[in-house]
Amino acid sequence: MSLTRNSTLHAFKPSGIRRFSALASANPDCISLTIGEPAEDTPQNISALVDAELKAKNTHYPPNVGYPELRDAIATWECKRGFSVTPDGVVVTVGATEALFASLAALLNPGDEVIIPSPAYIVYSSITTLLHATPVVLDTVQTDFQISLDALMAAVTEKTKAIVLTSPNNPTGCILSHESLDAVARVAAEKNFYVICDDVYRELSYVQDVPRFAAKYPQLADRIIVTNSFSKPWAMTGWRLGWVATTDSLAADIAKVHQQMVSSVPSFLQASACEALGTSTSDSREKYRRRRDITLDALAKMALPTVRPEGAFYAFPRISEFGLSSEEFCLRAIEEAGVALVPGVFFGAEGFVRISYAVFEETLREGLARLHGFVDRLRTL
Repeated sequence: MSLTRNSTLHAFKPSGIRRFSALASANPDCISLTIGEPAEDTPQNISALVDAELKAKNTHYPPNVGYPELRDAIATWECKRGFSVTPDGVVVTVGATEALFASLAALLNPGDEVIIPSPAYIVYSSITTLLHATPVVLDTVQTDFQISLDALMAAVTEKTKAIVLTSPNNPTGCILSHESLDAVARVAAEKNFYVICDDVYRELSYVQDVPRFAAKYPQLADRIIVTNSFSKPWAMTGWRLGWVATTDSLAADIAKVHQQMVSSVPSFLQASACEALGTSTSDSREKYRRRRDITLDALAKMALPTVRPEGAFYAFPRISEFGLSSEEFCLRAIEEAGVALVPGVFFGAEGFVRISYAVFEETLREGLARLHGFVDRLRTL
């Protein structure tokens, strides 16, 4: 009998985002607009606390689910934003990816289905597949990246266990409307499935009164799971800190998975996480709003159709006019123009590319200028 491995891994490919970032890095003159990572460093008031914690010799095992002070702070932070949770409903995780994995692992049985509005971050499908469940793609391209009630109803089956919402969205930067959220709430209540809200970009919204699913439908609290991260709003990508917020009962099951996967997050980082929650993100938000405007202005001059992003730090222009696959378009952009983007196919949307404007403004302007020249040359061929 031959040795075997997890059969789901055969369908996995290395990250397309990382692949194109690596291609950019291999060319010293290439400008990379690929990775969704703030160019800025972590604010000093946050990072300084690590030294203090190490000097205090806080290097021992913390509680699996996080120190009480941090769980209290996260629960308070969520409550101020309309989602009523207790500290017992909070699990501190190794970033939002682990939060998503632990949450889905706590919910899914083999054969269950998870609805994923597309385009979407590939991790949602990957985790679902790895857990021997089935991702069900809900295409939103034709509805300007909003969720249609009819399309959602058509995607639901007796095997549907959950839907994953991201607003603002990666890769589009779009915010789900009240109508989209109402559709999800109605169907989740009628068909009885969970709603996982990946809120990692919510603090980077450019409009007021952004509708939030977890706050808008308290009557569905028994089936809402919020995952979040310190990475994007506070420029803490390398810290790998995030959380789950949900009911006490669901959090207890998610904590069982978390404990077996990673035990806990490092003890000496958690005071910094508390400090971050009290640190305003308004400056970062304004920087990204300005870079968003620069990007949209450049794309308009290139005549590349783009649905206006209202959050995060991505734009998702359509490039289908050129008759190239998104992957071919991006490869040629690196080779011929020295600018790296991410193919839309990696998010489930062929005919688009993702531009990250998380880079410094000077870098962004030069990258967009190179893209403009590349697009002009393609149109003359």
